[in-house]
Amino acid sequence: MVLEAVMIVVDNSESSRNGDYTPTRFDAQADAVNIIFLNVVQGNPESSVGLMSMGGKGPEVLVTLTTDQGKILDGLHRTKKKIRGSAHLATGLQVAGLALKHRQNKSQRARIIVFVCSPIEEVESDLIKLAKKMKKNTISVDFVHFGDLDEDNTTKLEAFNREVSSGEGSNLVTIPPSGALLSDQLISSAILLGEGAGGGSFGGAGSGAAGADAGAGGGEDFMYGIDPSVDPELALALRMSMEEEKARQEKRAREDAEAATKASLESVKEEGGEGAGESEPLLGKDGQPGGSGRGGDSKGGKSDDNDKMDTT
Repeated sequence: MVLEAVMIVVDNSESSRNGDYTPTRFDAQADAVNIIFLNVVQGNPESSVGLMSMGGKGPEVLVTLTTDQGKILDGLHRTKKKIRGSAHLATGLQVAGLALKHRQNKSQRARIIVFVCSPIEEVESDLIKLAKKMKKNTISVDFVHFGDLDEDNTTKLEAFNREVSSGEGSNLVTIPPSGALLSDQLISSAILLGEGAGGGSFGGAGSGAAGADAGAGGGEDFMYGIDPSVDPELALALRMSMEEEKARQEKRAREDAEAATKASLESVKEEGGEGAGESEPLLGKDGQPGGSGRGGDSKGGKSDDNDKMDTT
């Protein structure tokens, strides 16, 4: 898999409170962010993910590039308490670009994934200029467009996508409200599956940069032998099951190692006890006390007993 540094930008504007996506637009984003994080770090252990918001008073970097899922979860939890105002898309993209510019591992491919669920206030011409700048700096930009799917939003995002698209990606995925989870639908998109995965839109709304290659990628190397675009829920269930099984096996291996260590320590203690004869039986074949600690042989042991009796 590609070595990446990914900044995920969540939309925490007032629009993210809407409940047209299960359970709310913001919670749907949080669930999808976790799926993206796992996809990136499992694809390449040297990849890293950062998190920022673009609502409220302005964009805020919540988590710098990391491989620690706990930090991402904490950032999402803190952001849920800061849902307010409107989204600042252009500023958010610029801040994310700066964060990626200062990444430690320059061999990582720079990538921004933006969730947009509110009206876009920027004018189209400014977004086009920003898209050209992103392309010049070799930063790919993926949009997850959901929530407010009006024509104005769609037109602006499509214009940005046309300018920023290159051979390395940049996808626009539009997901209308439905009974399915946002994360489940994202699993089968080009954002997670890569180029040729089909990805541009769901339910006929919007379009994507990878749409022209839809079907070309095919299903040759699907994880666990399942095509996520055919059955995303099964693919997610299999992934979770494999992770649980891996954790179970690791736990069992630790327990076996601890048991083996404990057994070896007990064996050493028995062999190194007081007196070399402690491991010998207490009585010999003739029923007399045995062991070197009792006089060396059975006869010696018997004479000792007789002496004691005489003394008595």
